[in-house]
Amino acid sequence: MGFFSRRMLARVEEQVSASDALRAGQPVVITIARDFGAEGHEIGKMLSVELGIPLYDNELLVRSSVRSGESLDKIAAYDERQAAEFMAFLPDRVDTRSLSDRLFKAMTQVILDLGATESCIIEGRLSDYLLRHNPNHIAVLVTAPFEERVEIVRNKRGLSRAKGAKLVREMQRARELFYKRYSAGRWKMTDGKDIVVNRAKLGRQGCVDVIAAAYRSKLAELEMMSVTPEQAQ
Repeated sequence: MGFFSRRMLARVEEQVSASDALRAGQPVVITIARDFGAEGHEIGKMLSVELGIPLYDNELLVRSSVRSGESLDKIAAYDERQAAEFMAFLPDRVDTRSLSDRLFKAMTQVILDLGATESCIIEGRLSDYLLRHNPNHIAVLVTAPFEERVEIVRNKRGLSRAKGAKLVREMQRARELFYKRYSAGRWKMTDGKDIVVNRAKLGRQGCVDVIAAAYRSKLAELEMMSVTPEQAQ
C-alpha cells in the first residue's frame, strides 16, 4: 500500500480505538457487507423499517461530497459500486488513484461520525472494517451461492445467464478489490463478521429477522449495563 493508506489507517485506528469508553447509552450500529446479487440493499431497507433506524447507503455520498468539497457526481463516479473498483487500481492512472483516495478519506470520516452518534445501518464501503473496534457494532455479511445470485441479477436486469454470471463475477471482484486496497490488505469481505445470512436459504425476511434479533439483543445488553446497583435493588 502507498503512503496514503498507511497514514490514513493509522488515523482511523486512533479514532475507533477511543470507543472503548462507556458503552451504555451509545448507539448500536449495523454494517452490511453484500456479496453482489444477494440483495443486501433490499434487506437493509427492510431492516431499517423493521427497526425504525436509518439506512445509510447513497446518503453517505451526499455527506462525503459536502465534507470533501467535491461534486456529488464526482463522488458517485468513484463510489465503491461504480468506477472506483476498476479505475482506482490502474497503475498508470495516478490522478485517478489520488482522487479516489481523497474521496474515500471523506467517506471514512462520515462513517466514523455516524457510528459514534446514532443507531443506524451502514451498507458497504468498508464500514465493517472502519468500525471493527466499536463494541456496539454488529457486522453482517449477506451472501448466497453464486448460481442463486446470478439468477437474482439476470431476472432483475433481463440478462442472459452468461451475461448475468459475467456481471456477478466482475462486481464481486470489484468489491473484493475495494476491501483489499483500502484496508491495506488487512481485511476481506468475509473477515470479522458477527452474522452471516444466506439469502437463498432464509429469504429476505428471514435475513431481516436474524439481524433484527441480534440488534435487539445488543440493545437489551446495553440497557442492563446502564442500570445502577441502586436501581437493580
